[in-house]
Amino acid sequence: MDGVDDLRDRPWVISRFFHSMEVKYQYYLDQLTPLLAVRWIMAFITIIFFIARILYLQGFYIVCYAVGIYYLNLLLLFLTPSIDPALEDDDDGPVLPSKTSDEFRPFMRRLPEFKCW
Repeated sequence: MDGVDDLRDRPWVISRFFHSMEVKYQYYLDQLTPLLAVRWIMAFITIIFFIARILYLQGFYIVCYAVGIYYLNLLLLFLTPSIDPALEDDDDGPVLPSKTSDEFRPFMRRLPEFKCW
């Protein structure tokens, strides 16, 4: 019966495997964080391979269409600001800032870059 208790106390092989894969994935993600151009080049290469696969297999057009709409939605959320100043202004004409916090607001995206990936 000692063998059964030993098996219960040890973590499963599958959970250890997935944990090690998660650690490796996070390591490579941390290494790619400062390399902005490399991330975008890899994304375009992946999209080109995906389109080439669809054209080569002559199928999966509906899946490609759905993925394209999803990527377009992500791109639009990535490019739009989180706070739209045009929607906040209730007046018809231009207004001078009344507070110091109204003078400068940096461009904050609705969807951050890593959520887009």
